[in-house]
Amino acid sequence: MGLAKRIDHHATLFHNMADTVHADLGEALLNGKIDGQGLRAAVFQCMTCDSAEQCPDWLEAHAEGADSAPEYCRNRQLLRRLTS
Repeated sequence: MGLAKRIDHHATLFHNMADTVHADLGEALLNGKIDGQGLRAAVFQCMTCDSAEQCPDWLEAHAEGADSAPEYCRNRQLLRRLTS
């Protein structure tokens, strides 16, 4: 998979994870809880995760939502902060 496709794939995983844990990224941007650089950093954190291949199954199993991202998620603390 080329770099652009990897970035797109992990951006999608991150956004889906945020939706699943009820972190509104648009609102977080508007309220200054995160900026564009922070979003990019989160996507790159996702790209370095050794467990990212588990995310599609985890997201499917939590289609109705979840209180927090899985333990292995490198963006778990960020997403927790964005939901509070």
